[in-house]
Amino acid sequence: MEPILFVMAILGCGESDAACREVRLDQARYRSEASCMAATEAALLRSGDLAFPTIVAHCRPDGARAQPLRGSEVLRPGPAPDRAPRFAAVRSSR
Repeated sequence: MEPILFVMAILGCGESDAACREVRLDQARYRSEASCMAATEAALLRSGDLAFPTIVAHCRPDGARAQPLRGSEVLRPGPAPDRAPRFAAVRSSR
């Protein structure tokens, strides 16, 4: 049995209940969901060129279908003292 690998999808979300769009799939493959989640901050920082109010990293098993995600479902971090939140990470629901 082969090990499960994880991929990281980068999604762009609006501020309303509109569906988020997958705009990028990170080229890296991760050996665990935890290692994928640990890499989300760096991937989101590299995605600053995307024109969406919220950019989300979503880790999922390689080969799994993308799950619909709405802007209202994204867990947003609390604001940093010097800037408003722009990035969020979403845990995979297996």
